[in-house]
Amino acid sequence: MSMDRNGGVHSPFIKALTARLFPAIARVLPPERAGGMQRGEVAREVKQALADLGDAETRDLNLLDQRDLVTALINALLDAAPRQPAPVEPPPAPMTAPEPPRPAAPPVLRLVEPPEGDRLPVDRASVEQAKARLQGLLIDRIDTSAAARLPREELAKEVGDLVVELLAEERLQLNAPERAELVERLLDDMLGLGPLEPLLADETVTDIMVNGPQRVFVEKRGKLELTDVAFRDNAHVMSIATRIVSAIGRRIDESTPLVDARLADGSRVNIIIPPLAIDGPSISIRKFAKKKITLDVMQRQENLSPAMATVLRIASRCRLNILISGGTGSGKTTLLNALSQMIDHGERVVTIEDAAELQLQQPHVVRLETRPANLEGQGEITMRDLVKNALRMRPDRIILGEIRGSEALDMLQAMNTGHDGSLCTIHANRPREALTRLENMVGMSGINLPAKAVRTQIASAVDLIVQISRMRDGVRRITYVTEVVGMEGDVVTMQDLFHYEYVGEAPGGKLIGDFKCAGIRPHFTQRAAYYGLDRALLEAV
Repeated sequence: MSMDRNGGVHSPFIKALTARLFPAIARVLPPERAGGMQRGEVAREVKQALADLGDAETRDLNLLDQRDLVTALINALLDAAPRQPAPVEPPPAPMTAPEPPRPAAPPVLRLVEPPEGDRLPVDRASVEQAKARLQGLLIDRIDTSAAARLPREELAKEVGDLVVELLAEERLQLNAPERAELVERLLDDMLGLGPLEPLLADETVTDIMVNGPQRVFVEKRGKLELTDVAFRDNAHVMSIATRIVSAIGRRIDESTPLVDARLADGSRVNIIIPPLAIDGPSISIRKFAKKKITLDVMQRQENLSPAMATVLRIASRCRLNILISGGTGSGKTTLLNALSQMIDHGERVVTIEDAAELQLQQPHVVRLETRPANLEGQGEITMRDLVKNALRMRPDRIILGEIRGSEALDMLQAMNTGHDGSLCTIHANRPREALTRLENMVGMSGINLPAKAVRTQIASAVDLIVQISRMRDGVRRITYVTEVVGMEGDVVTMQDLFHYEYVGEAPGGKLIGDFKCAGIRPHFTQRAAYYGLDRALLEAV
């Protein structure tokens, strides 16, 4: 049924429906009884009476029309209630000792907006107390299934009206900014990720770490700090965790106590719960940067030198196989996204990740994501399965989010069989360690290959290793750009094209150092000449 809404409780449709239903409602809840009740109690009685009537027209109303109808019926009942006679003023009492003053009545909410230009302070403790008292009452008065279908702006207006009523009934005083924050917090709990929403909206926050309900840390400008954000209890944290994983079709419970997931904006999430997490559920969110990070941006931020940026651009244009190495939170994925912007728009790119977070801008990208096993232990799709499948999809480049295990062998084979220009990341502290880890991961595949054969494959597959580190001043810097040259006996030979050299520390705590160029001719100069980039490469080094 379609209805025009123009005026809420004063619309002709609501007025006509109120007039028709009022006699039936008044028989169930006489006006004289309604007059002696609080407005919230009247609202509950009216809603129950409407439900008992089972009127077809009221059943088809949307959430806002139901709200307006209930409000109109409450107003009609209270208007029809008999007025209490004014009390007769007693004669003046004889001159005796004055009675002790009576305690003042609790203050009633006054909905007075501040003058234009005045900004009232927000008492977060009062907002939190009001939220704790009103949240259950709000859920009782709202149809949550219908509310979930409304746009956030429309639901905010609906919840805002209800909050004003509930504050008046509970005799709570909040100013306008506090009421607005209360509505936002209630909406965050209903639709979003609850207490985490303000942190997700803060662009200066790069990581969010929930260590139980009362300890939430964030990373800002490379430094960790404790926030004043808190959950009610472990059950509240668990509820938010379940909401995150269910959005991408996964589950978190005692049978699957750890999960990798992602948010709608691409942010990466790891969740681990008891019995593995002893102190309660833990949520770690690596936020996806809304601003695109390019090599130019990284150069301005002094994450690398101009010469480094030029060499990395040429290496990506020349379709070198690049391995990005670094520790946790060092910026490997950010650098991978920046390098991927050099990929030609005519190439077919396949990305493979545990939790999809890469944001490539090319038009021809196929994104693949692993899948965990189901409750019966069946249906798992591993990274290695996806790498094998990607080879059948005619990719020009394969981008592996992170090499963690046996998929290393398949990735090396892909790099050695014509899929030049592939990119991947690995956890390691130095370029040489990255190759050692890669060799160890090939051993996880279950195929017994001689060490020299594995190293030969690595030397022919990997062209460049870019080492990135998060230093103690919070700044991410590329510390090595190392070229894989070939083999000498059983050893993979490498040469550093650039390295970062620490010099000292500025008064503000920022590290001082230089990006040193080795000044040697890169091994891939001949390949750069094939793409017409050899002169630019030699000028950069």
